[in-house]
Amino acid sequence: MSMLRGGAVKHFVLAWMVLLGGVAALPARAAATYFTTPQVLKEFFPQSQRVTYRKVKLGPAEQAALQGRLGYKPAKAEYVFFVATTGEHVDGYALIDEELGQHEQITFAVKLSPTGTVERHEVMVYREAYGQEISDARFRRQFQGKTVKDPVRAGTDIDVVTGATISSRSMAVGVRRSLILLDELVLKPNASQNTKG
Repeated sequence: MSMLRGGAVKHFVLAWMVLLGGVAALPARAAATYFTTPQVLKEFFPQSQRVTYRKVKLGPAEQAALQGRLGYKPAKAEYVFFVATTGEHVDGYALIDEELGQHEQITFAVKLSPTGTVERHEVMVYREAYGQEISDARFRRQFQGKTVKDPVRAGTDIDVVTGATISSRSMAVGVRRSLILLDELVLKPNASQNTKG
């Protein structure tokens, strides 16, 4: 694994540049865009002095460890963690990712505490024709307080939205993956040993 640390970039400028390509690549047919990357980071960390990033490229060992914990191979070869700080204090992390709904990818963001607890979940872009109800606060609030020790599984500790069963399950899968990615790649004691930059 190699990890690139973002430099001292004030506010959200660099964070925006990192994912600019990804956001710009979003298909024009998006049914509903709720947040851009800068918007969701400002929502997540309004009081933080800086938001930088860590880009983690997965090596064979990380791929194997994640596959063992997730039960499937991670779809990406690298992940970007946004890191909000104030002075030397880490205020929290954010991960923006995608998960397949019934037909289209759902872009979502998860805000995590410095110790890896879900503090907030937002749907950023929803492209399906149906099921937008998963963007409702009532559904999203179910993820608050979840940790890597929780199942985070639709029908177990996450109630599905009627008429949006597949999208509900997709968000549960995505949030659980976010928890495991942060734990495995950032919070584990040996994670920082592979830091570059």
